[in-house]
Amino acid sequence: MEETAWQPSDAEIEILQVLWDHEPATVRFVHEQLSAKKEVGYTTTLKQMQRMYEKGMLLRTESGKTHYYTTEVKAPQVRQTAFSHLLEKVFNGSAIDLLLHAIGQGKSTPEEIEALEKLIQEKKKQHNNE
Repeated sequence: MEETAWQPSDAEIEILQVLWDHEPATVRFVHEQLSAKKEVGYTTTLKQMQRMYEKGMLLRTESGKTHYYTTEVKAPQVRQTAFSHLLEKVFNGSAIDLLLHAIGQGKSTPEEIEALEKLIQEKKKQHNNE
């Protein structure tokens, strides 16, 4: 898949997440995983995965009459694209505003806060050594 400012849809991300955890997988398996979280039709999952294959987001191999899908795009690539989009469009490029908003949501665990404090200390040391 070529490097572009590609923005995955919510449905595409849900399919990618199943495949990142369980690839290679059949449409039926992906559909069962998605159906456990919300109501979705089998043909909807099938069509979405066919479109993703045509876009170059998925790879497909055949074994008999069964198609197995794997991802062409990897989680870090999708996360980076989504993060960059969110940072630029919603937070006007300010990483600190994004971070403060995320922490202010009250969903941070003590371990996450400790990791953040450690990262801040490391960044301070790097800055002082420059």
